[in-house]
Amino acid sequence: MADTQTDSTLAIPALMEATLFAADKHRGQKRKDAGGTPYINHPIMVVSLMAGIGEITDIELLQAGMLHDTVEDTDTSPEEIEARFGCAVRSLVMEVTDDKSLDKQERKRLQIEHAPHLSPQAKAIKIADKIANLTDLLNSPPATWPEERMWQYVAWSRQVVDGCRGHNPLLEARYDEMAKAW
Repeated sequence: MADTQTDSTLAIPALMEATLFAADKHRGQKRKDAGGTPYINHPIMVVSLMAGIGEITDIELLQAGMLHDTVEDTDTSPEEIEARFGCAVRSLVMEVTDDKSLDKQERKRLQIEHAPHLSPQAKAIKIADKIANLTDLLNSPPATWPEERMWQYVAWSRQVVDGCRGHNPLLEARYDEMAKAW
């Protein structure tokens, strides 16, 4: 019992540090929904899905889930992630980071292609990310997206998730439930 308490005593501040870092980096960013939801809600939902549904307790994995979009969508460098959170977190973040120098269609194609080759930990982040995005599509869709574009997103996300299967059946089942809602 003492080991569990010690682990959680250390894990909570570490996860909160990643949350504060992500909140600062995503400050002012909004989701694409009509209400302009603060972007930080997205990585918080990803981590909530990983811990609550996926039963993930690995603190570095949860930190990487919180930070998964910082390099891709902010001025955060991989070196900054490593300096603050360590090599393991940096590695996971970079595994799920798209190369923004490529056009959108190429990035989407590469996500499908790379999904089967991700580490099991990165696959968990990727699936939780897709669940969070499907949840947002259902509850507060992007204001400018026609229904056809939403359907295209669902079909594409299914291809990415299919490449990530075999490591967290709980997250996979939740994704399947969300995809069926479409």
